[in-house]
Amino acid sequence: MRKYFLWSALIFFMAAGFGWLQQMDLIWKMGLILGFSSIAIGVGHLKVLSGYQYTFWIITAVSAGLLYPEVFLHIGSFDLRNKWLILTIIQMVMFGMGTQMSIKDFTGIRKSGKGVLIGLLGHFTIMPLMGFIIAKTFHFEPEIAAGIILIGSCSSGLASNVMTYIAKGNLVLSVTVTAMSTLAAPIMTPFLMKIFAGTLVEVKFFNMMMEIIKIVLVPLVAAMVHDVLKTSGIAVQRKIMYVSILSALWLSIVLFFGDSFGLAADSVVGHIVEIVNFLCGAFIVGSLYHLLYRLCPTIDRFMPYFSMFGIIYFTLVTTAAGRDNLIQIGFLLFLASILHNGAGYFFGYWLSRASGLDKKSSQTIAFEVGLQNGGMASGLAGSMGKLATLGLASAVFSPWMNVSGSLLANYWRKKGDKEEAVSLFGCPDSFHLSADKKNEAPSSPDADWSN
Repeated sequence: MRKYFLWSALIFFMAAGFGWLQQMDLIWKMGLILGFSSIAIGVGHLKVLSGYQYTFWIITAVSAGLLYPEVFLHIGSFDLRNKWLILTIIQMVMFGMGTQMSIKDFTGIRKSGKGVLIGLLGHFTIMPLMGFIIAKTFHFEPEIAAGIILIGSCSSGLASNVMTYIAKGNLVLSVTVTAMSTLAAPIMTPFLMKIFAGTLVEVKFFNMMMEIIKIVLVPLVAAMVHDVLKTSGIAVQRKIMYVSILSALWLSIVLFFGDSFGLAADSVVGHIVEIVNFLCGAFIVGSLYHLLYRLCPTIDRFMPYFSMFGIIYFTLVTTAAGRDNLIQIGFLLFLASILHNGAGYFFGYWLSRASGLDKKSSQTIAFEVGLQNGGMASGLAGSMGKLATLGLASAVFSPWMNVSGSLLANYWRKKGDKEEAVSLFGCPDSFHLSADKKNEAPSSPDADWSN
């Protein structure tokens, strides 16, 4: 069936060209959107491009947001940029990513201590610094410049793990760096934003830290609750169930009697109570999800699709909200994304090599440094009410990171296969062809995640 969508895409693009020449707006706009949608569906038919399905959906979302911005900002009187809607969707994105992780991922530092330290150092120095330099060089508006620094200050995403797997890198090191950078994000991201973007936008360290805890750590806790229930014995499962019941009781008290506490929402105590409430919700959600998992064990495999939907939603709404800015500086932002991403790969790799890591581990660190968590950046921009400006960089950077990461991963995998063939058999050409067939990267729903 997918091959028919490829032919359909050609027809839609021809219709778009005809509509554009005849100045028929509806035909060329809808033809363009339907053409990219058809490619996104049909590209899975081509093995060489199957890993780029998600990227084409992102391109479709950008096209739709640019051509029909008013449609994707409101449904009736409801604002699609609503703070609570954005928070819910970004938590869904992070929870979907979390279900692909495990408690064991956070213990890998014992095996890869040096690599993890190099990865974290590179990640939280190279990318925010390069973001600051690029933003200043291109003279972007303050909030758009701060958005570039923001995406450079976020943790790495699961896309780096997928790219490392495709490249046959050090997967244990990759997963551990991703996990540790995620745990460090509530402190490091607001700290780096305060240093590099404090003169561009107002950065409230404590408020941003609280937002990151809600956006990243709370859904991650829910996913880890599920993981513990899935892998632990009855005694541990019973304890978690007790905590979940107590959490439900506490939230019931807050729901019915919370106003009588007299806590100011902006006070430190108020924020702490809010985080406690969210963590209680995480235990409940994790436990309920585990019950659903027991009824349908295959559900974990479908969670990445929910994460993808969430990131496509952010791309669509961000593009629609920032349409005017994107038309004016879209090319410059795209150029900035290439420079930023490329600097991450280059300096991440050579910092690792200079520190004594082997080639595979250095390639892994290159992905960890170069691929940022775009979903987290979008969520933070949305929570600050600046999706159209602060969130614009992530809408442009994320698709490029997916494309460049896939290209680099496949290049390094094939190069590694060739070097292995030379060292083992001294006949790279014949062995390389067979190795490509045996070691083709699997097509998986999360193979192109924007971070």
